[in-house]
Amino acid sequence: MSTIVAVETRDVRFPTSRFLDGSDAMNADPDYSAAYVMIRTDADDHHEGHAFVFTIGRGNDVQVAALRALRPYLLGQDVEALLSDMGATSQRLVHDSQLRWLGPEKGVMHMAIGAVVNALWDLRAKRENLPLWQLLSRLSPEELVSLVDFRYLTDALSPADALSILQDALPGRAGREAEILATGYPAYTTSPGWLGYSDEKLQRLTRLAVESGFPQIKLKVGADLNDDIRRMRVARATVGDDFPIAIDANQKWEVAQAIEWIRALSPYGIAWVEEPTSPDDILGHAAISRAIAPIRVATGEHAQNRVIFKQMLQAQAMQVMQVDATRVGGVNENIAHLLLARRFNIPVCPHAGGVGLCEAVQHLSMFDYVAVSGTFEDRMIEFVDHLHDHFVSPARVLDGRYCAPLTPGASTEMHATSLAEFEWLKPENSATTLAP
Repeated sequence: MSTIVAVETRDVRFPTSRFLDGSDAMNADPDYSAAYVMIRTDADDHHEGHAFVFTIGRGNDVQVAALRALRPYLLGQDVEALLSDMGATSQRLVHDSQLRWLGPEKGVMHMAIGAVVNALWDLRAKRENLPLWQLLSRLSPEELVSLVDFRYLTDALSPADALSILQDALPGRAGREAEILATGYPAYTTSPGWLGYSDEKLQRLTRLAVESGFPQIKLKVGADLNDDIRRMRVARATVGDDFPIAIDANQKWEVAQAIEWIRALSPYGIAWVEEPTSPDDILGHAAISRAIAPIRVATGEHAQNRVIFKQMLQAQAMQVMQVDATRVGGVNENIAHLLLARRFNIPVCPHAGGVGLCEAVQHLSMFDYVAVSGTFEDRMIEFVDHLHDHFVSPARVLDGRYCAPLTPGASTEMHATSLAEFEWLKPENSATTLAP
């Protein structure tokens, strides 16, 4: 038996606002940041679990505090017991009534729980000497169903429904795993499209994206309609008439404003419009979807839990689901999202970029292909070429496709040198260690 002996937190911030990397209509000066957690054990293998919550700066003050509030659930606990039943471990964290009151099951506390769950999955994958996507893909349908909290979902997805989906995908798993290893997973890029970039930089990076094999780019929009029309014109002239260009408003618009704005940009060709209004406005998204069809609505990076996704799908408010690796309750809740998407036949194109989101979310999409959806149709993972060098196992994209990660774990471990260099504050007692 091994025991968790330390839970260490770090407030890590990168000054990306200096070059307007990540700038959009709602977030003019983001500093890509990670509220980081490391779980250490007394096992002889010396494996550690690493994960984080992605933020864009000062939110780390609150997010790190939320991570520290979960230490009593970890310190002194039997590692094998926690890892052998990750469904029960996840629910034990989520259902603490006093912490749940802060959500329930949403916001800062829920994101902290997600980071702890993800760190435990990283630890389990390292112990089993497998990348996380492969570990998940090789679990039985019954084991996968046991990971999901079906509370509030059964009117749309029951355990029996989920088991049927997973059993249907079971026969082709080995072939799809081999295909992922051989060809990777399709990607698209947002790197050219940040709102603060000049037209010259937009054009140069757009041309580079096409030359690099990406099948789609995405532009940030929503601050000024005339500017957006000009930037769309520049991008369209660069890529030609048939190349897909998605747009992302980052929650900027009212419902009627969104419809008007999208219609004004539609002559330039829109693959999808992302987060056109508040991420919580299910009926607003549904109204926009009806009004702008056949242009698709993509959303989900700020969806706070599985219930929002369920209602979005029931209301036909999204046509592309964008899961996020660190917004919700971790791997377990994201498995619920993937199953919901399969149940409603909606493609999943995850949100990525930021700090480590590309590294983390690739595992979810590759697992989805092998064990859940079984298809690449209309599916891509977002890619942004920032900050990958700070990770021990950085995401790799070649010819517009994510290469399958082979290193054991969840790809969420940062270099110790990067943690030290970019730690925002060095608070006393940032690491709590179990006394010998």
